[in-house]
Amino acid sequence: MRATVIHGPNDIRIEEVPDPQIQQPTDAVVRVVNACICGSDLWAYRGVAAREAGQRIGHEFLGTVESVGSAVTDFRPGDFVVAPFVWSDGTCEYCRDGLQTSCPHGGFWGSVGSDGGQGEAVRVPFADGTLVKLPKEAAGDQALLPHLLALSDVMATGHHAAVAAKVRPGSTVAVVGDGAVGLCGVLAARRLGAERIIALGRHTVRTDIARAFGATDVVAERGEAAIEAVRELTGGQGAHAVLEAVGTEDSMRTAISIARDGGAVGYVGVPHGGSAGVDIGQMFGRNVSLGGGVAPARAYIPELLADVLAGTIEPGLVFDRTVDLDGVPAGYRAMDDRSALKVRIAF
Repeated sequence: MRATVIHGPNDIRIEEVPDPQIQQPTDAVVRVVNACICGSDLWAYRGVAAREAGQRIGHEFLGTVESVGSAVTDFRPGDFVVAPFVWSDGTCEYCRDGLQTSCPHGGFWGSVGSDGGQGEAVRVPFADGTLVKLPKEAAGDQALLPHLLALSDVMATGHHAAVAAKVRPGSTVAVVGDGAVGLCGVLAARRLGAERIIALGRHTVRTDIARAFGATDVVAERGEAAIEAVRELTGGQGAHAVLEAVGTEDSMRTAISIARDGGAVGYVGVPHGGSAGVDIGQMFGRNVSLGGGVAPARAYIPELLADVLAGTIEPGLVFDRTVDLDGVPAGYRAMDDRSALKVRIAF
């Protein structure tokens, strides 16, 4: 089969790799229908995150079950499924608590020795604990597929930020970051009943999506100017809930500074850069709480799926370019130079 592999910075290739096989009784093999490129994949593409030459890449996909191991009870060949970006056994204490990202038997697609999602097929460990079944007829619904695909990571991650920031009906929310996760954070905040949503972003194409997702205000400034602008919009108080979806020191410093006293910051941006801008003294003095981390997408997908199927949310609007497998290297370049927001891969 063919799949995306990374050989080094700016070196993404489509190569022949071994076909996935059932290795454990709990495995399934999924034939991929849609996958995509994540903003976090760019850290490897840019050489910031180390990868082995020839390592598989990609962690967001949906597809059709092709075969299952003898211990798989919830799926059979022909089922249409979405995979969260982490596999998990579904039975450990962490999984039962809804924190599948801490499963001791779990792992990330594209890690050394595992299949990546940007390929024609994927071996799925612990299929019963990992996969979520989708309506079979959805496999042929081209308008619905992007919204289902977004559940595998970006919508679940945006929702995790909103939950960690304690978004409540009637609250004021600020979202730091206008990438796909930040935009889904706007959508998640609206879904949870936020009355006012301030999106921090400077790219009109992206802030237009933010407004479509429910943003009531847009702040294009950065740094101290952004902090001042948010405080002016909120009568000097700041936001009840702040969603941080970038992961830099500056973005975290901004997020903490624009939270109102007693507010909360939900961080989901992959941290990079020193202390990540966390000022404990500032947080302590103003009773600002901090929560978040890697989103347990498997815990969130069922409830978010119901809204996607009902047409209540359309997170797939973050995909602004679709390529085939051969177009994946160009897709990475487009996301890297910001000419594309998020690239979908159709097989």
